[in-house]
Amino acid sequence: MPKLARSLTAYKPYWARRFGIAPFLPMSRAEMEVLGWDSCDIILITGDAYIDHPSFGMALIGRLLEAQGFRVGIIAQPDWHSVVDFQRLGRPNLFFGITSGNMDSMVNRYTSERKIRSDDAYTPGGAPDHRPDRAVLIYTQRVREAFDDVTVVIGGIEASLRRIAHYDYWSDKVRRSILPDSKADLLLFGNAERALVELAHRMAKGEKINEIRDLRGTAFMVPQGWMPSSDWHALGAGDASHHSTECAERDKTVIRLPAYEEVSNNPLRYAHASRAFHLESNPGNARALVQLHGHRDVWLNPPPIPLTTAEMDHVYGLPYARAPHPSYGNATIPAWEMIRFSVNIMRGCFGGCTFCSITEHEGRIVQNRSEASILREIEEIRDKTTGFTGIISDLGGPTANLYRMACKDKSIESACRRLSCLYPGICPHMGTSHTPLIHLYREARALPGIKKVLIGSGIRYDLAVRSPEYVKELVTHHVGGYLKIAPEHTEAGPLSKIMKPDMTCYDHFKTLFEKASKEAGKEQYLIPYFIAAHPGTTDRDMLELALWLKRNDFRLDQVQTFLPTPLALATAMYHTGKNPLKRVSKSAEDVEVVKGERQRRLHKAFLRYHDPKNGDLLREALKSMGRADLIGNSKKHLVRPWCAPQPTIGSRKTVSNH
Repeated sequence: MPKLARSLTAYKPYWARRFGIAPFLPMSRAEMEVLGWDSCDIILITGDAYIDHPSFGMALIGRLLEAQGFRVGIIAQPDWHSVVDFQRLGRPNLFFGITSGNMDSMVNRYTSERKIRSDDAYTPGGAPDHRPDRAVLIYTQRVREAFDDVTVVIGGIEASLRRIAHYDYWSDKVRRSILPDSKADLLLFGNAERALVELAHRMAKGEKINEIRDLRGTAFMVPQGWMPSSDWHALGAGDASHHSTECAERDKTVIRLPAYEEVSNNPLRYAHASRAFHLESNPGNARALVQLHGHRDVWLNPPPIPLTTAEMDHVYGLPYARAPHPSYGNATIPAWEMIRFSVNIMRGCFGGCTFCSITEHEGRIVQNRSEASILREIEEIRDKTTGFTGIISDLGGPTANLYRMACKDKSIESACRRLSCLYPGICPHMGTSHTPLIHLYREARALPGIKKVLIGSGIRYDLAVRSPEYVKELVTHHVGGYLKIAPEHTEAGPLSKIMKPDMTCYDHFKTLFEKASKEAGKEQYLIPYFIAAHPGTTDRDMLELALWLKRNDFRLDQVQTFLPTPLALATAMYHTGKNPLKRVSKSAEDVEVVKGERQRRLHKAFLRYHDPKNGDLLREALKSMGRADLIGNSKKHLVRPWCAPQPTIGSRKTVSNH
């Protein structure tokens, strides 16, 4: 078990607390002067517009550091073509903190087809091109150009998911850890509140950042073979996978992952490293990791200790303005419009879906706010947020119905090395009661001035079916006509690689949903989400999914094609063609991988079988698969036969009759 972490509220505030609370964290020298500041202690740089709300990482981190007494400035979406924007607040007394924003910059800028997106939800007006590719690298480079020898700390999702050597979909190669490429002094991964607060206080007392090597949730570069002290034990990743180190103190053990040079050229070694990395993700038993890059090591301390409910309440109860910075005027920022009437009630997810980055970033242990804290925020939305009409758009998080769910036994939780608490079945040690959530829903909608509370986040229906009372409560009071759920697929092959339950669970939930809707006298619908081209998916799997959609009369408008994000287990499958969910060896299980552009388009086309634009591709595929019987004009057919364009009278253009 890790030692108890120091509480976020246990530090003596820094002297600059005397300046008080800023209405908004300053983005200009003029704002600093109004506050009476001659300098900033910490300057945060982000690829997002600055919205002072806890759903936006830089605002949350900035307000947390402000509460510790530090003067925090924000540089939002700087012009990276020169150093001018990076100098606007001067040199920080302690360090620059750099992030790409709430999203990875490559995911933000490019589609799964590697085409550049036409908009950016985190930018005023939704305008594109307000952040560079690989924003953390570019921002760090500009800061180094602007200020000699300044201390740079990187963090957020982009840095977090690139903390070791990783497959990069956009360049189609394995890239080094972001640390040697950025030349940052320290990387904070995961939810970084603990590490960041302690780092700031220790640096304020005069400690040098290159001497701070004991913070959980941090990564840094060290000379090859470096160890914190002589009583540490070094093991290979293969030893780690087989639990052969119980005799050694886990908090004095480091697992050496295959070097960057190995994983960049050997897919099997990459899959092996991916498995070892994910097995060391539980903060209760994770060991330090080290990976050689050239002649230096990237050292990763164990992941951070999750925040307690009291600490979550502190973080979300800070004095946010709950609005975009005034410098944006009346510009619409799509991401703000989407969340301004919603409340985040928890973080983390123990589902373990292999394509998802939540585990690598937020962890598997769910961290919850108290009911009182959540209700206070609803009241703040009601009383302070412009345009509120009485409807809360979401009480959620990564998954809406994991609130207050946890392992029943802390000793079992701290020793567990499962990659999912829900697959291949729900762990018997997992507490799955929905009672706290049901009570929260009832209290929230009973608040004066609250007309309706909707649930916009997706739910885990395999958990929901264990509580028919929850399903009834949800369906009767909190569904606005449609409810999002994510089966992801219908076939066993891809589901086993995604780590999701089979469709019998979906059918069970659908029965409960329709029964509750009928009893409530409401016409409501499930909106299932499916994924195309996920590792483990064959053309026939996608055909069967298309036939299921047709039988159930689903015509999907928006569909998702698998996007390999750094560090995800599914990305390791995509890159290597091997299955890291099991022991990786020369005889490791092969995984069907969809890589070619045409095949990826085909898999996506199966999800939109009804779209005439996909007709040619689907007809060709069905014929090659020996399923030409599915081409025809009747209801039993999947796609219509192609007909030659017919000439029209006069000057009208010819049209295709599909």
